[in-house]
Amino acid sequence: MGRLIRLSPLALLAFSASAAPLRGKSSEFIWASTKALIAFGDSYTYVQGTRGYVNSTFIGSQLDISYTPQELLTDLIVQNQTGTAEGGPNWIEYLTRCGLKPGYTSPLTCEPQLWDFAFGGADISVDFTPLHHNWTVSLENQVKQFISYGNPVLENFLDKKKTLIAIWIGINDIGDSAKYAVNFPTFYNTLQNHLFSLVSSLYSLGYPNFLFFNLPPLNRRPGLIDSANPLPNATMIDYGILDEPAKYGFVNTTNYCAAYNQPDILTDPEEYGCLPQDEYFWFNSGHMTSHVHKILAGALEEFLEKNSRR
Repeated sequence: MGRLIRLSPLALLAFSASAAPLRGKSSEFIWASTKALIAFGDSYTYVQGTRGYVNSTFIGSQLDISYTPQELLTDLIVQNQTGTAEGGPNWIEYLTRCGLKPGYTSPLTCEPQLWDFAFGGADISVDFTPLHHNWTVSLENQVKQFISYGNPVLENFLDKKKTLIAIWIGINDIGDSAKYAVNFPTFYNTLQNHLFSLVSSLYSLGYPNFLFFNLPPLNRRPGLIDSANPLPNATMIDYGILDEPAKYGFVNTTNYCAAYNQPDILTDPEEYGCLPQDEYFWFNSGHMTSHVHKILAGALEEFLEKNSRR
């Protein structure tokens, strides 16, 4: 059977997770044998590509969602200060060790290969919340884009049984619906049902292994919006490193450096009255630092090893 894996990412060394089989396909998930990771989602997961929309994605945009096989296979992961939304490598690059070095990396040179179709600012679907920009690719359209242009290329050389599909989505849906006059449990259940209809379409392509993330503790982020807004609360999320920050090398977990986007912030944080970036949990009001992503990836790798079937 295939594996459907769910976890709360910031529990870290004590993941809140469960695994359940997917029906119909015969597959034994083994992380050590995984040859590729295909990702969908938002700014927590996207990596910049040389053929992607700037500060948004690896390839394409809603303005031009199509791409050729040659364009996909020659696209390169860009690693620099703006190559992710975290000021450095993010969890998926740490996990695959693909695109970690400054400069450019071809996914084809990595093992496991990293094919990242997440888009910064994405929500699940425009059926529920509007696009952040006219170039934003929603999760629904990420999946459609992959089915039309990505999968026909990748399935020629990827072993689907040795491929893991990861989806991390929802922070923008929470924020963008905050002022809606709706019953939120019902609304979010509808969103999740739509999400898993998209998962079903990916599963029908022959990919049996999936990983799903919960959201970080938004109720503990800097600049918290009105507490009346529908944010996750203490009963919904295991905080993990936020409750033991010193253990992980964090000095500040309640604020972030206001000069986070300055070009020399990594080398001269003192010039802006800031701590070194690795000592912050939050990169800005909505994103975690690259250091958090590195810790997350390490704990996630342990989780995947533990949940491998041998």
